[in-house]
Amino acid sequence: MSYLYHDENIIKSLPEDTVFVFGSNLAGQHGGGAASTALQYFGAMQGVGRGWSGQSYAIPTMNEHLQQMPLSQIQHYIDDFKIYTKNHQKMTYFVTSVGCGIAGYTTEEIAPMFKGISQNVILPHSFRPFVEKALPKLTRHFLRTVFNDDVIFSTRDEEIITQLDLSESEKSAARIILHTQIYPTDSNGRDRIFEISDILHVLNGKIFDWQNNAEGSMLFGGVILALLELYNINEKDFMDVWQGEREIPPPKPEHKARKQIR
Repeated sequence: MSYLYHDENIIKSLPEDTVFVFGSNLAGQHGGGAASTALQYFGAMQGVGRGWSGQSYAIPTMNEHLQQMPLSQIQHYIDDFKIYTKNHQKMTYFVTSVGCGIAGYTTEEIAPMFKGISQNVILPHSFRPFVEKALPKLTRHFLRTVFNDDVIFSTRDEEIITQLDLSESEKSAARIILHTQIYPTDSNGRDRIFEISDILHVLNGKIFDWQNNAEGSMLFGGVILALLELYNINEKDFMDVWQGEREIPPPKPEHKARKQIR
């Protein structure tokens, strides 16, 4: 089955036949992240925390007390959304990273719930490896092929990615980490500067040297952060693979947020 994806840029308008789909709470308090965008630009209504309103559709990921819902309950609401999209084929649905912002879940926990959804739904690009095929094993060759100036500073050049000496699944993973919006903010508007600075501090002088290129180092750090979150690894894992000391298998659905160095 094929799926459609968007690049996760923050948007403020969509065609009239396209619905903005966001994660909400049952209290209908749309105070931050994609919910705030839905309220300001897509007709979401305060007090309506589930289903359609205006040009938006709310999928609850938090309860009426603004507490995180269990994944099983979120699955129930996503299943309802699947039925809705199937029964309203004339509309297109632009899905944001539901549950991956304020609710606190990871992409690998939420994305598989959208498997099998109708083809009139556009999913976040970061969902791709979890609704389609498994990520490739993380190897020294992959890291050293992707993390160089020619690739990092040409993140939107599809021709460069196509020509890389990588398997098709590795190219797919490269597209994901290069296209994931993280620097300076992510697709939910969260500031990632401090996380990236921590990564640069750990890796500087051990693998890379960013002393004389502050802006370039932040871009590098943003792509590395995208990789660490995608594979649920930390900086030490990254260094081990870079140096060829080991390889890392793709993450399993039960994995949680990116590990921290102790």
